[in-house]
Amino acid sequence: MTTRDKIKILILDDEKQFTEELSGFFQGSDYQSFEANTSAEGKKILADHEIDLLILDIRLPGVNGLDILKEVKLQHPRMEVIIISAHGDMDTVIKAMRLGAFDYLRKPFRYIDIQIAIERTQKYLQMQRKLKQMEERNSLISTTLEEKIDRQFIGVSPQILEVFEQAITAANYPDANVLITGESGTGKENIARIIHYLSIRNEHVFCAVNSSAINETLLESEFFGHKKGSFTGAIADKMGFFEVCNGGTLFLDEIADMSLNLQAKILRATEEKVITRVGDTNPIRTDFRIISATNHDINKRVEKKKFRLDLLHRLNTLHIHIPALRERPQDIKPLLIHFVDVYAMKFNKPTLHISMDVFDVLLKYDFPGNVRELRNLTERAIILCKSNLLGINDFPVKLQKSSSLEEDATFSVNLKMHEVNMIRKTLQTCNYNKQAAADALGIHRDALSRKMKKFNITTIPEHLG
Repeated sequence: MTTRDKIKILILDDEKQFTEELSGFFQGSDYQSFEANTSAEGKKILADHEIDLLILDIRLPGVNGLDILKEVKLQHPRMEVIIISAHGDMDTVIKAMRLGAFDYLRKPFRYIDIQIAIERTQKYLQMQRKLKQMEERNSLISTTLEEKIDRQFIGVSPQILEVFEQAITAANYPDANVLITGESGTGKENIARIIHYLSIRNEHVFCAVNSSAINETLLESEFFGHKKGSFTGAIADKMGFFEVCNGGTLFLDEIADMSLNLQAKILRATEEKVITRVGDTNPIRTDFRIISATNHDINKRVEKKKFRLDLLHRLNTLHIHIPALRERPQDIKPLLIHFVDVYAMKFNKPTLHISMDVFDVLLKYDFPGNVRELRNLTERAIILCKSNLLGINDFPVKLQKSSSLEEDATFSVNLKMHEVNMIRKTLQTCNYNKQAAADALGIHRDALSRKMKKFNITTIPEHLG
């Protein structure tokens, strides 16, 4: 590979030893590296060379790394950026990802970690280059392919930042199946897409399937495909979901509502990664990752013999639970601002503002429909709004439940003490095994951990504390 064809990498970090060691690691590889220890040196290199990838320390002396990121993405929109940080400041990391950073690594990291991150980025760069070349030849390929990679992640609460960190971990292990749980409307499919598009599978298909909506008579054809003439109506060969997702991700929504017949077939295909089309005898090998989601307590479904335990074990390699919006009210304001920006632009009302009363009202609302409900409320409000100011009358939510609880402080205190006592008693009964206690209480282990933290409950028996 000639120097011209190599991926050009700029390492911008104030630690000279770090930049030298990392640059030495790149020598003799498919990359050409440049070193800079100050923002001024970095800007000069960016001006003199067509850099493909910037490895940027988010904390530099005398300058904010986020400001450098903004400037770089503005002046070099096609350049990809991997941020590195020794401080593990997830709030800063989230801001960087929103500003267009492709990935992040926490110091100290192994060379293999940066290698994997760059390989993901390199593939994305190559995809962009191919798209550009095809566009220059008046190709019919649409630039909307890039727009499908939605890296925006809205939220500031510790709970949702933890979800985002878990999603990044899942993206780094592209062969591990992921189970996402949470109430309806919390954004399970959005998290699944983030995992897919941050992984090395992002150049292949992300196929979302509603498991409960597939006709029982057609489920085999939908998942495994069929040969022409294999049944009435099979007028041509058809690829099934497993085959379509070769190299990519199959997202199975509402997994708990899947029929037992389909569960058995999914289990076998997931274990063997080999499928056979209906009406055919030739096996087809396919490589896919399954991300599944449910708003049910799937362990209860297993107990009732409505979901296979062996399939749950196969799908639940990594588990991500998304808390309800009412459990993370800090996210309501940034989500509302984001949705207002989106729909104001969509409906050509760019000068809209939000009254502070709106935030006060929505913070008291339970949001049974979670983020989806907030988005729908915002869209409706902007459509019907008669002025440039969104007010409380534009968000007709019912607060009777919240108001009644606030009026009865004694009831609220008693309810809290009852919950605390129930958690403590259950932990004691289960010998302080958190998973067993969570199962007994009928909640997820993550939810139990949050409640224990909220009420300052430890897993150490009181007589030993």
